[in-house]
Amino acid sequence: MLTDLHPAATSRTRRALGGHRLFAVVLALAAALRVVTMLGYRPAQLYWYDSFTYLDTAVHLRPSATFHPIGYPLLLRALWPFHSVEVIAAVQHAMGLGTGLLIYALLRRRSLPAWGAALATVPVLFDASFLRLEHAVLSDTQFVFLVVAGLTALMWSPGLSTRAAAGAGLLFAAAALTRTIALPLLVLVLLLLAVRRVGWRPLVATALAGTLPLAAYAGWYDHHHGRFALSGADGVALWARTMTFADCSVVKPPPDQAKLCPNGTVVDAASEYVWAPGASLNRLPGDRFGHNELARSFALRAIAAQPFDYLREVVKDTSLAFAWTPVAHPRRVTPAFGFAHGSWSLPAQPLIDEVKREYDPGIRGLYSVEPYADLLVAYQYPAYLRGPLLGAILLLGAAGAVLRRRTVLLPWAVAVGLLVGPVAVLDFDHRYVLPVVPVACLAAALAIRELVRPTPPASRARRARSAG
Repeated sequence: MLTDLHPAATSRTRRALGGHRLFAVVLALAAALRVVTMLGYRPAQLYWYDSFTYLDTAVHLRPSATFHPIGYPLLLRALWPFHSVEVIAAVQHAMGLGTGLLIYALLRRRSLPAWGAALATVPVLFDASFLRLEHAVLSDTQFVFLVVAGLTALMWSPGLSTRAAAGAGLLFAAAALTRTIALPLLVLVLLLLAVRRVGWRPLVATALAGTLPLAAYAGWYDHHHGRFALSGADGVALWARTMTFADCSVVKPPPDQAKLCPNGTVVDAASEYVWAPGASLNRLPGDRFGHNELARSFALRAIAAQPFDYLREVVKDTSLAFAWTPVAHPRRVTPAFGFAHGSWSLPAQPLIDEVKREYDPGIRGLYSVEPYADLLVAYQYPAYLRGPLLGAILLLGAAGAVLRRRTVLLPWAVAVGLLVGPVAVLDFDHRYVLPVVPVACLAAALAIRELVRPTPPASRARRARSAG
């Protein structure tokens, strides 16, 4: 009897897999590109000072008093036994593939055809900027994966179960512990779930699963740094944002905050004020992050006094995401097309020596390897999502969010939050735009599906009655 059933089961499996052949080819090509990236650039991209702060935190497992919460160092800690930054890069390349797989699976679950679902994954799987980001010891790839996974959990079934809601809350909490910009995303998700009337059980499950890990980390942070918080740099970041418009004759800060007014130092991007030696914050005694609360107080006062100036700066910097040719912002950075030939040494810093001794003795500066690097240098120019195309994708999602709000609004709102949020609290950075891309593509694909799907007769009748 089992023998008789076996051919039928095999036939069903083949039919099921046959529907995904196109995406299997897409995924295989994307995996091959990631192998080429690992062969072409060794060992991995390490940035001073971010990469080494992450690695140092992973070894000593203590909450950082600056910009970096614990989420990404926990991943690095799990990979510590391998003592290899190349293993970190390999895991992150796998996360990049996993992000594409989640988008494809969710869209197929939502009845998109195989070609449409596969097409929506192309930017995250083939854009050279994602290849570079996955190859760097930075938190962004993990952050993107967690956000997409959280949306997948929320949207997998039409009716949100308590278990799925709790899983989504945990994923968004992990994203917030990876990059704190996900904290307002969690609030946004809870508001949208309340608007959708998913029921109080899923809503409470999402809220509890999303906030309890954050509260636990904030308590741990308080134990080490004497403040119940996720970061010791949020005020410094927001103060830097205000330095592009603050006018203290309008703000009228009290004496203790007045020493943070603009002092004539001019740099070419808001984020540069954090590090500019001549900026008012950096002329105060002690470490700049020791003045985080004072900086936050000044920034909030400046925004309240000059709200339209603040909005103007946020809109102006956000618009950089839609330029056809990537804009260097600040001018010292390479905005795109970063694959090149050569070798890049690391600075002589005690922290680097410590990380080499404790995490990976093989750490060295990045160097290119031919012929693999040649392929990537040529590949990166056509394989880049231009700003106007990203704008079109977001507009398509916006149309779906307005006309078929229930399905498309959640991913589209998250995409917009990911785009505007970093600019609003600090500055524009091309790195910060990349998490927008997979979520915006998900929203656009769902919008197309919803907009071309015929309206059921019952829905047309309800609309007619409402219009009458």
